[in-house]
Amino acid sequence: MNTPLFDLSGRTALITGGGSGLGRDIAEAFAEYGANIAVCSRKLANCEETVDYLTKNYSIRAKAYECDVSNEKMVNETVNTVIEDFGHIDILVNNSGATWGEKVENMPLEAWQKVIDVNVTGTFLMSKAVGTQMISNGYGKIINIGSVAGLKAEPGKVLNAIGYSTSKAAVHHFTRDLAKKWGEYGITVNVIAPGFFATKMTKHVLEKNSDAIISANPMKKIGDTTSLKGTALFLATRASDYVTGQVIAVDGGSSL
Repeated sequence: MNTPLFDLSGRTALITGGGSGLGRDIAEAFAEYGANIAVCSRKLANCEETVDYLTKNYSIRAKAYECDVSNEKMVNETVNTVIEDFGHIDILVNNSGATWGEKVENMPLEAWQKVIDVNVTGTFLMSKAVGTQMISNGYGKIINIGSVAGLKAEPGKVLNAIGYSTSKAAVHHFTRDLAKKWGEYGITVNVIAPGFFATKMTKHVLEKNSDAIISANPMKKIGDTTSLKGTALFLATRASDYVTGQVIAVDGGSSL
């Protein structure tokens, strides 16, 4: 079934926030093409459900880990354990994310810090820990999950989450900078910028504004469970070996 360009047999992917939403969708896409899967998040039960589903439906190895990506000690311990369990990490997906909806003038500092800690610092810590091993191996694929919110500003009535938007813009630049630094080691670093998808994180926004969001989208829809899989698979495989430092919007054209 798999073509050589997209075959992930023998590869191991670590996906943060892989217990639900887009992270789980990406984990399934990789498993379908033969990758072994490690998923981690603060909620271990969600990751265990993902692992149970993957091992029942695909002939791959999978394991769940509890990890707060903003905690350096936990990140390092988790990465070391994954390497002990699987032997290596070939693909890293930095998908864990946090948001906080509030007007700028009312947003508490602790809310801003929480979002930055998870979305930006977590991406840095996990990339550093996994990347050290990738440098030694001379190979790696890092896929960061950004957002269209980091590409364009939205009116407050559509999205009032300046910490989230700022953090995703930072992830986009972090990706470009890291790609330039680590290209010589055989590591590609790219970012997917999703538009609106029906996930737990966007539930509140879509409940209030789905009609306006869909109407403003050139394709007149929001992303579904399959919309991100192809792009993630491309960036994880040999098909993207000459692609690095790119921000790929998967948004139905909403960022145009």
